[in-house]
Amino acid sequence: MDLPVNPPVLPMLANRVADLPPGDNWIFEPKWDGFRTLIFRDGDELFIQSRDEKPLDRYFPELVEALKAQLPPRCVLDGEIVIAKDGGLDFDALQLRLHPAASRVKLLSKEIPASVVFFDMLSDGSRSLCEAPFTERRAALERLLANLSAPLHLTPATRDRAVAADWFSRFEGAGLDGIVAKSGSATYQPNKRVMLKIKHERDCDCVVAGFRWHKNSAQTALGSLLLGLYDDSGNLEHVGVCASFTAAKRKELIQFLAPYRENALESHPWKSWAEAQAPGDSAPHRKPGAVSRWSADKDLAWEPLRPELVVEVAYDHMQSGRFRHTAQFRRWRTDKRPRDCTFAQLEVVPPQELEMIFK
Repeated sequence: MDLPVNPPVLPMLANRVADLPPGDNWIFEPKWDGFRTLIFRDGDELFIQSRDEKPLDRYFPELVEALKAQLPPRCVLDGEIVIAKDGGLDFDALQLRLHPAASRVKLLSKEIPASVVFFDMLSDGSRSLCEAPFTERRAALERLLANLSAPLHLTPATRDRAVAADWFSRFEGAGLDGIVAKSGSATYQPNKRVMLKIKHERDCDCVVAGFRWHKNSAQTALGSLLLGLYDDSGNLEHVGVCASFTAAKRKELIQFLAPYRENALESHPWKSWAEAQAPGDSAPHRKPGAVSRWSADKDLAWEPLRPELVVEVAYDHMQSGRFRHTAQFRRWRTDKRPRDCTFAQLEVVPPQELEMIFK
């Protein structure tokens, strides 16, 4: 492969901000929720690269033919691999595609085929566009990809703040993360946080039912809090974790939580998670046979806490009954009973058909 921009290349990143930025030099796009990808094509050579420079080709064989048939002979594009079904994006289905068995990958490629949404261009033919302003890169993208058809798509873009604000609220139900704002004059800067992202954020009161140790802390610092909500049947369901504490706070929290660790497993609603551990064993507990939906190698060891603490957290959105991303600590709610922490408090966003923008 001999392109003006050759792999590996880290994609350009975004800083999170609270609102749409002021000024008239911004171009707004929907923020897609999938696997970030850089796609390199040099004639018959094609490389689908992940955000962390790993190859994705083998996991999405259904995309190879479409990419070779529709992309320019020599180009480097930035985009997102997504799976759209039932009027929305399905990140859980996308996670299933990262399977080690080729036969399973082939089957899933037919049952839950993926799509690619493009939103930037790093090179066109024999010239690099990385030093060109985004307005020029976007114009090249629109010109070269004007006739795309599924499963390849060009993301919508607008300079109209009212349209961007409408996208932010209207398409959340379809699983989009929010809005990305790009300066029209910005160059493409790999691994630099040049763009801005405006994401949804809501508050929720959760039961703290356990925690995980911070990696490499020798069990002296907290890694994350395990959060739960009660369903209509009175079951405490695990909905995700809360993290992003300072180093000092991580150690402080271990002391704060110490009283709630006493006899925590005796009547714990998640006691079955520890059934594989011998009584009296001081090692961290583990849910038997469970694997992380984000990484098969992720350590799921945990320590139970008596479910008596309530914490207010911020989150962006729920998917499949869990927080899609790590929740953020806001404050302790000593004024609220754990049993009052139910799914009923969550805002339900109606789905918006992706056909409005997924063309």
